[in-house]
Amino acid sequence: MKRFVWILALILAVLVLSATVNGQNPAGRTKVACVGNSVTFGYGIQNPGQDSYPARLGNMLGENYEVRNFGRNGATLLSRGHNPYMKSDEYRSALEFLPDIVVIHLGLNDTDPKNWPNYRDEFITDYQRLISSFKTTSGGSPQVYICLLTPIFPGHPRFKSGTRDWFHDISESIRKVAENTGVHLIDLHTPLYRRPDLFGDNLHPNEEGAAILAQTVYSALTGDYGGFRISPVFGEHMVVQQKKQILLYGSSNLGDEIEIRFHDQIRQPTPSANGQWEARFDPLPPGGPYALEIKVNSEIVVEWTDILSGEVWLCSGQSNMEFELKHSEHGAQAAGEANDRWLRLFNYKSFILTNNVEFDTVSLKRINRLDFFDGTWQVNSPDATAEFSAIAYHFGRELRERLNVPVGLIQVAVGGAPIESFINRRTLEFSPVLVDQFLNREKNDFIFEWVRGRIAKNLALNHTSLQRHPYDPAYIFEAGIEKIGPFPIQGVLWYQGESNAHNPELYKLAFRELTCSWRSFYNEPELPFLFAQLSGLDRPTWPWFRDIQRQSANEIPHTGMVVTHDLGDSLDVHPVRKKEVGERFALQALDKVYGKKIESEGPAPYKIKRKPQSVELIFSHARKLKTADGEPIREFEIAGHDGIFREIQAIIKGKRIIIPESGENVKAVRYAWRPYSRGNLVNQANLPASTFVFHEDINQF
Repeated sequence: MKRFVWILALILAVLVLSATVNGQNPAGRTKVACVGNSVTFGYGIQNPGQDSYPARLGNMLGENYEVRNFGRNGATLLSRGHNPYMKSDEYRSALEFLPDIVVIHLGLNDTDPKNWPNYRDEFITDYQRLISSFKTTSGGSPQVYICLLTPIFPGHPRFKSGTRDWFHDISESIRKVAENTGVHLIDLHTPLYRRPDLFGDNLHPNEEGAAILAQTVYSALTGDYGGFRISPVFGEHMVVQQKKQILLYGSSNLGDEIEIRFHDQIRQPTPSANGQWEARFDPLPPGGPYALEIKVNSEIVVEWTDILSGEVWLCSGQSNMEFELKHSEHGAQAAGEANDRWLRLFNYKSFILTNNVEFDTVSLKRINRLDFFDGTWQVNSPDATAEFSAIAYHFGRELRERLNVPVGLIQVAVGGAPIESFINRRTLEFSPVLVDQFLNREKNDFIFEWVRGRIAKNLALNHTSLQRHPYDPAYIFEAGIEKIGPFPIQGVLWYQGESNAHNPELYKLAFRELTCSWRSFYNEPELPFLFAQLSGLDRPTWPWFRDIQRQSANEIPHTGMVVTHDLGDSLDVHPVRKKEVGERFALQALDKVYGKKIESEGPAPYKIKRKPQSVELIFSHARKLKTADGEPIREFEIAGHDGIFREIQAIIKGKRIIIPESGENVKAVRYAWRPYSRGNLVNQANLPASTFVFHEDINQF
């Protein structure tokens, strides 16, 4: 009897083994084939059998699934590529597995110059043939998922020579394949695109990256996206932008029934295939309060009753925008008087300041994971206001008084941060110049020496070359602006530049890219962008920088510049007179955005006349020119053929400046060309003239 049982068990074992070899699954488990290249295989991971994304996926899915890794290092999707997946042993094994689900991630190696330039026209056909082969071989017609590519970062040796551009061409082709075939599309790119710290060779994710891939694929297969979430920018006491469609957004599990009641409007958004949802509402009349209720599967998950409709502005930049009200001139008194419930503040504040300190290991990990900002909407009160941006607060108070509607201010500012950290990654990558800011952070001349030094100090306890810093290119955009999402706003206040003043010409390029990238992100091509010109400080490059900013205001549409050199401090990069700066920002907004027809500009030269005995500069925004202190006008300089500037005593005459020098001898004129300027030219509204320079060969200011 025992011998019979043993023989029967042996026969059953052979049958099970035979069924497994032939792709049958006697246990009834769902079979998942992970098809791909070295990223699927787990190249660079010490134990791919345990830590590759397919291995982790199998653990997540559990015992009812059988997940196998059919990744092949270096494989191409293209059949005429240098290592075609469809000619590999892994491909044949995947077909024999007879999977119920196929997850395909191919295309990275097709960016090789041996492949894409020669055979790009065959990519879509080859991909569709690969998909068809699994459906034909597995009689049960498996579910097929194809993946957008995991990222390739600028440190890759072929990035600028073709990989960058071909990568995005291939990604668009993959989208077309999904559209043509109706298969599911999994976005493996977005979850990792903000995490260069996980890619030691700029191509292959490490163990943590593989875990993110596994979670992304798991969510796509199961519809489990971690439950209902709404962007952190939404909350009790928030202000929504009047006269614009209201947009709410977040994520949720597939199949969740969401119902949102906002005042008298009801929406029922359905989570998309990637778990994202959004709901749009008609604008609400200014005022409030309005109530918002969200139910998920009939259960109330959000219940807010104090939402206002009014004007919303994003206030961003580095330390002078971050400068708290309580530290500004008369700021403590202003904070103590804060009691306007129609002024609301969202201080999206960093958890650690980038001061001259060494970050601990816990903080370093949080920074890498983009867990850098946190905040909630607050009603204007002494405590909330004291720690808010002084400039933004005074700006908001002026709008409240002049517009008589609620005002919401969103602050995303980081002391010392250079402009490149606020620009999105794709914009930087595709800029022929700015792309190089990603490289060699320790010795990169594009990066201000002070910035490099502060990064080194903050990261002194770091033990990996992949550690990120808030000053890194794209970091603040990814950890701050992008994370809260395109919350509809009226405009942007920007005060930044101190950490880029070493290279004014580079900043001019970067500032244009910043405005374009943010306008694209907010889907507002004419989004007002109001910015502060750097103040007075004893740093040699600042006159040149201020003039570059003046040029930008003249050249970039829908911008406005606030002059601040008269409010500076010769020894402190953080002057305390913030109230005047905020009020000047408000003048710009009231004039250029709200059409109040008030004077918001200081006198600006627009024409030069040469006479035998003098040169005349004619100014706009100047019904009457004068000096701020009643003293003779200061800091006008002229240069002749030798190009050497010398100061000269100019004379005010109505809306003109008269320079008593033969027009033939004057080849250039400049004003307030001192790092710490004491220039005193103002107009009838007491608004100061900007630093400027005029050269004869330019023929314009």
